[in-house]
Amino acid sequence: MPPIKTLVAAPTTKLFRVEDLEEVGKTRELAEGERQALRAVGDWIKIFMARPHKDLGRAGPVCPFVPAALEQKTLWLAPERSAGRSAADIIQLVDDYKRLLLAAQPVDGDGANDKSIVVVFTDLTAARAKDFFAGVLNQIGIPSYADDGLAMGPFYEGNPDTAIHNPHFRPFISPVPFLLIRPAVITDWKFFLNNEDWLPVWARRHGEPAVQALAEELRRLPWRAGRD
Repeated sequence: MPPIKTLVAAPTTKLFRVEDLEEVGKTRELAEGERQALRAVGDWIKIFMARPHKDLGRAGPVCPFVPAALEQKTLWLAPERSAGRSAADIIQLVDDYKRLLLAAQPVDGDGANDKSIVVVFTDLTAARAKDFFAGVLNQIGIPSYADDGLAMGPFYEGNPDTAIHNPHFRPFISPVPFLLIRPAVITDWKFFLNNEDWLPVWARRHGEPAVQALAEELRRLPWRAGRD
């Protein structure tokens, strides 16, 4: 396992930066299927998520946090298998990665929101991915956001979720199923605006700054034109 100086790593955890996947020595312990899955996701992150897209509906990269995370080397990929694991096992696994990310530097200040862990389920088929991730997120999604300040999102072939600014663009379709774990940010309200379960969780998590964030966005809307 390559050394991860900025993480307090559990002994059995395998974490790889995107650039590690190009070095045979750093992935020697992986099975070929694991290696191929991580490389597919790593390439997709670099080529798709870290770059602008004409159908995104806004300027900037598909994921605004990825370029900084790649530059700062605070994005890690972890290969895992779903076979033979109970629902409780998977929940515990995700909890372990949550704690790992919370311990990663920086824990505050500049760059604190640019770190993430991508848990790649190398044996999970696209057909099973929707129900698999729903089972995980239904149990720990809201508590993780509310209590730990961590957001989680599934990526897999066939994911129907769409971009905020273009309902016809689906940016959550990845070559191999994975679960993204990242810090919660105040702009998450854009994902939760039409979700009656999640919007109050976001508001409680961010408190008064959440109101200011919404107010700033509302001030840009044309309903104010007649008053100016």
